[in-house]
Amino acid sequence: MTSTPSTSTPPQGRPSGLDPEIAARLKRSADGLVPAIAQQYDTGEVLMLGWMDDEALHRTLTTGRCTYWSRSRGEYWVKGDTSGHFQHVKSVALDCDADTVLVKVDQVGAACHTGARTCFDADILTVLEGAESDVQPLDQ
Repeated sequence: MTSTPSTSTPPQGRPSGLDPEIAARLKRSADGLVPAIAQQYDTGEVLMLGWMDDEALHRTLTTGRCTYWSRSRGEYWVKGDTSGHFQHVKSVALDCDADTVLVKVDQVGAACHTGARTCFDADILTVLEGAESDVQPLDQ
C-alpha cells in the first residue's frame, strides 16, 4: 500500500452489515476510512497497513480473511485473492480512540505487494545515537 492521497472513496450511503454498535464507535477519515494494521499473530511482526471502511471491516470479521478498500483502484480487495498470499484473521481490535484497527493474522506468503514478507523492511531509517529525549513522561 502506498501513502498517496485518496483518489477514490468507498461507496457512501450504502448499508453495511457491520454491527451498528461497532460502526457507532469508529472514527473515520473524511473519506470514510480507518487505517488497518496487519500484524503476524504469533510473532508480533508488523506486516502492512491497509484501509477499511465499515463494509471491509464487516467482511473481515465475518469471513476470517482480510478485506481492504483499495484507494488507488476504488474497490474492495481480499488479501490473497490474486496473489495467493492470504491473511487468515486470528483477532481484530480497535485502538483506544477507535480510529485504527489492528488485525492479527496468520500471513501466508508475502504481505507486501513488492513480494517482501513485510512492507516495513525495505526503508529502515537511521535514528541518531544518543537521540534519547530529556522529556519526562506525563505520569511522573
